[in-house]
Amino acid sequence: MWRCLIIEDDHENARYIANGFAELGHEAVVCHDGVDGLRRATEEHWDVIILDRMLPNEVDGLSILATLRGLGKKTPVLVLSALAALDERVKGLKAGGDDYLTKPFAFSELTARAEALVRRSRATPASRELLVGDLRLNLMTRQVTRADTVISLQPREFRLLAFFMTHADQLVTRTMLLESVWEYNFDPQTNVIDVQVSRLRTKIDAGFAYPLIHTVRGSGYVFSVKGIAPLPTSP
Repeated sequence: MWRCLIIEDDHENARYIANGFAELGHEAVVCHDGVDGLRRATEEHWDVIILDRMLPNEVDGLSILATLRGLGKKTPVLVLSALAALDERVKGLKAGGDDYLTKPFAFSELTARAEALVRRSRATPASRELLVGDLRLNLMTRQVTRADTVISLQPREFRLLAFFMTHADQLVTRTMLLESVWEYNFDPQTNVIDVQVSRLRTKIDAGFAYPLIHTVRGSGYVFSVKGIAPLPTSP
């Protein structure tokens, strides 16, 4: 369970997110303007903040981010915005945002991103390895092994695998991969993801006891030792 502050002036959107998080067992508090949001963001402890980029009055999302980081607060912040242009995304990340998601969005993707930020913030400095089943990835040495077999990966394949392992047992969409692994904020309409995932499958799944990469047709992928479980529906 974690505490989430939602700073969003769209009442319906804020309620949708808060209710969804509550159903997952998390505590969600909503602020509808930048002034109240900034006060609560700086005065209370939060595990993650969902922050709308554009807010009414004089305190917008970037101002809140700048103030938080200026005070030395490292609370993970996921920026929500209808501004999908690359330069706007860069502004949000440079201001101190940890992730950036454009509207409209799928609740499952929002949840996956928020959970990843919380998990990352709770990891200790000594957490240098990712482990899923018998697959081990060392973030420092960049060594990958499965069942004690060393696997050689290209840089992009390593980034893709690290992202999959960080989001183990969650639905990973094409949008998430394009933004986080390829750093695209648009779909290039190519099969680049399919090709890279296929190559990665050949290296980490072929010849081993069970597959780890599972395709969810029409949605994306799930990286798991358990296969594909029924995905939760959005509230």
